[in-house]
Amino acid sequence: MMTRLLSAAGALALTTGLAFAQTGTTAPNPPAAGTAAPATNADSSLKEWQVAKTAKVGLSQAITTAEAQGEEKGGRAIEADFEKAGSKDPAHYAVKVVYPSGKLVEYGINADTGAVYKTENQPIERYFTRLKPADFQNAKTSLKDALAIAEQKAGGGKAYEAEVSKDGSSVQYKIEVAGADKEHKVKVGGDGKVVD
Repeated sequence: MMTRLLSAAGALALTTGLAFAQTGTTAPNPPAAGTAAPATNADSSLKEWQVAKTAKVGLSQAITTAEAQGEEKGGRAIEADFEKAGSKDPAHYAVKVVYPSGKLVEYGINADTGAVYKTENQPIERYFTRLKPADFQNAKTSLKDALAIAEQKAGGGKAYEAEVSKDGSSVQYKIEVAGADKEHKVKVGGDGKVVD
């Protein structure tokens, strides 16, 4: 008798569990206020450019925020990279800013709030082999201006990554733009002209 009762109880528990699983009545707990939502399976299967175009904060705004940081004035962003949300970090832009003194700082800018959430000093020697801080100060076009040029050249979209390299005696920006259905890569010279 006891065996039949336990079997019936087990079968009832199993059917109830299956019913809950099929109806989806359980919902995951939302993240606590002020914390980043974990990357979902849907986000993890998307490419970086696909996630970047849904960010609430644009790359240009992230650069403006990063350049306003620090005690030393006159810093210019030289590289910016969108990163999808991970287990510890929110979706963010990693923006490198070089100052006239040669100091290089990377700022993590939250892609949903626009707030600085981390700062890291970096040795400029590790990053540059041929570029000098003066090269950026002397460039007629800033990285932020180059973003607008690249977005226009791509026919719209949202710039989400940019890096710099040396082209002869001046800087050259390589910018990736998330378009409606694909990503575009655009090169902009330090003079503001698109490089083919």
